[in-house]
Amino acid sequence: MRLRLHAKWAYVFLAVAFMLTFVFLGVGSGSSGISSALQNAFSFGSSGGTSISKLQSNAAKHPQDPLAWRDLATALEQKQLTQDAITALERYTALRPKDNGALAELASEYSTLANSYASDYAAAQQQVAAQTPPGALFAPPSTTPFGKAFNDPTALQDPISTAVSTIASTAQTTAYSNYQSAQRSAEATFKRLVALNPSDATTQIQLGQAAQAAQDTPTAIAAFTTFLKLAPTDPLAPQVKQTLKSLKSQVAPTTTSTGAG
Repeated sequence: MRLRLHAKWAYVFLAVAFMLTFVFLGVGSGSSGISSALQNAFSFGSSGGTSISKLQSNAAKHPQDPLAWRDLATALEQKQLTQDAITALERYTALRPKDNGALAELASEYSTLANSYASDYAAAQQQVAAQTPPGALFAPPSTTPFGKAFNDPTALQDPISTAVSTIASTAQTTAYSNYQSAQRSAEATFKRLVALNPSDATTQIQLGQAAQAAQDTPTAIAAFTTFLKLAPTDPLAPQVKQTLKSLKSQVAPTTTSTGAG
């Protein structure tokens, strides 16, 4: 009797364990249970779409395929790889020059790049302005002969201070040059958009802003003037009028001087 009682509880335990195993593994429930979880764990990182490296390889193998460049550009934009996304969009728009959406994205990416360079420029400018030459902390009194020579830019100079100042100035110049280049590229892209949609007021004002940032005053004046003709009652019209007046005053002296000559 004692043996039968132990056997009975053993059977009950096995039945419960068997049922729990079925539930845990998801047998008959339409899901794979723990096997699915284990599979997902071991395949972690392999899902989530095609990798950028594969898209780059595909674009390199099929350079005349617009879709390959478009897919690559989208993936790069999602990763915020602005410069690489610009390269891919340039290739795509060369193959599909009338794709307004892609051109608008390209112009936006150039503007993002310009803003990044503007931040670099501001940081470099701040570094130049707030810079304390290391040699100044150990400079001799200015009343002494050696101190006078130390403070004379044409005489003895601190090489460490000069090197630090040169690096900061170079970074500032490079950032500004890159900013101007990105703004000119944005302007060129908006010109392509305007050529496709000359009656679109939004594109005209965007071209005006990009041209103004790129210091292309004649193009900015023409774009803002066209914007006011297309959308005279737009909420931005008063601000554009003020900007236009300021731009015209900048070129007026040059025009007068040229006419007098």
